[in-house]
Amino acid sequence: MAARVLVAAGIVAAWVVTRPAAADAPWLTVSSGYASFAVPADYLQKTMGDVSLVVVEGDFGPSFNRSELGLTLFGNTWTAVIGPLTPGSYHYRFRGDDTKVVKDPTNPTSVTSDPTWSSFFIPGDSAGLLIDVPGGQGGTLETVTYTNEAPHRQQWVTVWTPPRYDVERAEPYPVLYLHAGGDGGHTDWVELGRAKQIFDNLSVQGRMKPMVVVMGDGNALNFDGELAKVMRSVRRRYNIVHDPVHQALAGVSVGGSQVLRTALAHPGEFAYVGSFAGLLSDDGLQLDAGAINAGTRLLRLYIGNVTDAAYNPTYRLMRMLDSVGVGYEFDGVNPDVGHNWAAWQANLVDFVPRLFRAVSDHHPSPGHAALTQEFTLPAAGTTPTPWLTKDANGDTFATFETTAEFTEAQHVSLWGNWAPGGSWLRVPFVRTGNRWRVTVGPLKPSFYHYQFIVDLVAKKDTSNATSVTSEPTWSTFLVRGQPAQLLADVPDDRGGAVETLTYNSTVAGEQRKAYVWTPPGYDPRRQDPYPVLYLQHGSGQSYTDWVEMGRAKQILDNGFLDGKLVPMVVVTGNGNVSDFTTELLENLVPAARANYNISHDPARQALAGLSMGGFQTYDVLKSHPGEFTYIGTFSAGLFSPDGFDAAAINKGTELLRVYCGDRTDFLYSLVLDSLATFGNLGITYEFDGPTPGPHGWDTWQKNLIDFAPRLFRPDAG
Repeated sequence: MAARVLVAAGIVAAWVVTRPAAADAPWLTVSSGYASFAVPADYLQKTMGDVSLVVVEGDFGPSFNRSELGLTLFGNTWTAVIGPLTPGSYHYRFRGDDTKVVKDPTNPTSVTSDPTWSSFFIPGDSAGLLIDVPGGQGGTLETVTYTNEAPHRQQWVTVWTPPRYDVERAEPYPVLYLHAGGDGGHTDWVELGRAKQIFDNLSVQGRMKPMVVVMGDGNALNFDGELAKVMRSVRRRYNIVHDPVHQALAGVSVGGSQVLRTALAHPGEFAYVGSFAGLLSDDGLQLDAGAINAGTRLLRLYIGNVTDAAYNPTYRLMRMLDSVGVGYEFDGVNPDVGHNWAAWQANLVDFVPRLFRAVSDHHPSPGHAALTQEFTLPAAGTTPTPWLTKDANGDTFATFETTAEFTEAQHVSLWGNWAPGGSWLRVPFVRTGNRWRVTVGPLKPSFYHYQFIVDLVAKKDTSNATSVTSEPTWSTFLVRGQPAQLLADVPDDRGGAVETLTYNSTVAGEQRKAYVWTPPGYDPRRQDPYPVLYLQHGSGQSYTDWVEMGRAKQILDNGFLDGKLVPMVVVTGNGNVSDFTTELLENLVPAARANYNISHDPARQALAGLSMGGFQTYDVLKSHPGEFTYIGTFSAGLFSPDGFDAAAINKGTELLRVYCGDRTDFLYSLVLDSLATFGNLGITYEFDGPTPGPHGWDTWQKNLIDFAPRLFRPDAG
């Protein structure tokens, strides 16, 4: 039976990967949620000098926390693709060798408080309040200048006035004073927080009272004095109310701390107060609960998840407020964000509609959890790492710690596969005593691998006992959960066995090894020999990788116990050889047949491989069509159509199934081009669309999970 072609109409034409950019072309292109970077190496060499490592630093990491996406040098261009990204706004810059920073000169966006940053936007329903409203429907932004007396210099605030703002209106407008963080400036709420879009959309939708919003710096040494000057300046210029009942005060991070201190120390000056991840500590602040409660209509606190620096301080603040009887509202722990603008945008969206009006909902936002205890970690030096913890929502966070040997390091980061789809991101560590620590999450159930990067050098987490033979600096861990069930160990007495097969290689001129998985209940004397799958690794890997990184044993064990797998033997060989076809057919296959009860019948033989192993699989298919009736390639393609006998392949192949990752897989375009080649040659195949994920194990695990149950079942296509 011929294999079916599953390519949807137009898919080859519709899916394209960004090619390296010309020197004057945009360095960033955004399409369908993917951000593609292509940076001319010549420009970086001129601006940075010689660099060995280039990354895109941005808020791409779990919880939207800052992380580093590594770029790869192809020809004269540093390239990378990340996605699909959650809808929202992102900011980024380029960093070379940890210390050299460059702004994207092809992106006209800017961040006034730090000119090295640029921004971009990923549209989507969940980011509907962050888009621009149609022209003429939004409010207006203006800059107001005032003088700071000590030191004597000009300062600025950014002011948003609502649609149809009327300077002569008989009823003056209420006002919100909104402050940025400690390192930020008055423009941050517009350039990073997309405050104008939020205010415009809420106004158009009738979800906020018409008000004036004054956005100021968050790093004033004398916040109260600075705020008083700002208030005097804007009152002279705008038609705003002076009474406290129509004044609100809010801020983020350090700005939120200053807001809290002012509101609690001077009760009644602002009826509405919002702290977005404020870090206020109890350092002698005297609270008059009666005055605060009488003068404050709303005191609402916001934080992100355990990666938010304000998580523990907010818990302590809430206990302090409870102890003295100060009334407040808590929006709950936002499980999806950390200490960043994604969190504070959501805070603003929740806070502003509550101002200057009666509201009936005083509860946390949907999906937010209670804050019942501080986030505490084991003492330094406690092994093994990482430490896996769960929050109130059941989400998993992983905390990593270095040993004390890196005390003198300047830049330490954690490189692992926690980007969308399983791509790799470097998350900066924070120095803690004589060690470095960082918490990453929430992490979805999956299998993770990581290494430390210490001053540009890869290092193993020696506190983690796991190992990867072909890549000794990597360590691994599993986050359990239903989506990762097929990657988890089965009970010891229910799984198959993995054994080492040693054989003589005439191609390599040495003894070589392979791993062999035999199914539960394997019978070496069974009358009917077992079908066999030869499963190959990629470049830079070896026969151990499908077990140590690909979780092949767990995938096969679970597939067998679930009844989805025909009992078979799986051989993972060493493809690092000059002539793989000869190695396979004349060395590995005869050795496997001599040691295991496996079939010689091509209809009971399968061959598959990832990346380099996939290219080798195509070579065998070309030179020996029909030798293996079942063929699978994971992230591999054809460089030439020459030599393929379509008739022989179609006759001798029950299944030719092609897999590749999404556009973050650097062989994505080649695979799609190869499908077109197969079509032109008349070779039948199956392709069910790109697998979500990069050129990496997250993708190839999914491929094996899909491929193995299709083997040796003619009706399973």
